[in-house]
Parts: sequence; structure tokens; C-alpha cells
Amino acid sequence: MPSDTPFTIVIEPQGWSFEASGGPSLVESARRAGIVLPTSCRNGTCRACLCRVLRGQARHLIEWPGLSAEEKREGCILPCVATPETALHIEAPKASRAPPPAPPAALGP
Repeated sequence: MPSDTPFTIVIEPQGWSFEASGGPSLVESARRAGIVLPTSCRNGTCRACLCRVLRGQARHLIEWPGLSAEEKREGCILPCVATPETALHIEAPKASRAPPPAPPAALGP
């Protein structure tokens, strides 16, 4: 059962942080906070979002994420199909800041 408790997620090496709970994926929670984690498929198969947990625990929302046993032992996760179980520090060197939203278009006279 997903937790409604918000956890602080820190992206390394940038040091950016955002709040996430056990419902939406880490990719979605990051996006809502203006942080872009690389992604393509959003279903755990393409591995574009692959990152490593440095501290804390996450769980995958699918039974067979596209990770090898060795990658799992090394702490790798696919944040497009993972949520936090605790506060997390994740290594995601390709993360970026989302561009600010465009100003609203001016209405004509």
C-alpha cells in the first residue's frame, strides 16, 4: 500500500531536492518539482532513467523491472517505476532543471 508520507529525495551530484510519497513514480514527483530525470518508456524497460540509490530505500511498482541481479545488488533503480519507502539520495548525473513555464499569451484588444 502506497504511503502518503512525503519523503525528501536528493539528486546527486547536483544537490537538488524534492518531496515524494509512495504513490507517483519518482520521475513524476521530480517533474512536479521542476526536475527532469531522463526517461523514455516510463514502464521500466528502456533503462533511460537508470540511477543508483546512495542512501535510503525505494521499491519498484512492477514485479520485473529491467535490472540485472548485479545492478539490483549495486543499488540501481528505475525511477520511472519506483517510489520511495524512505528519504533517498539518488545518483542521477543526467538530471536537469525543467525550463520555467512560458508566460501567458497576451490577449488582444
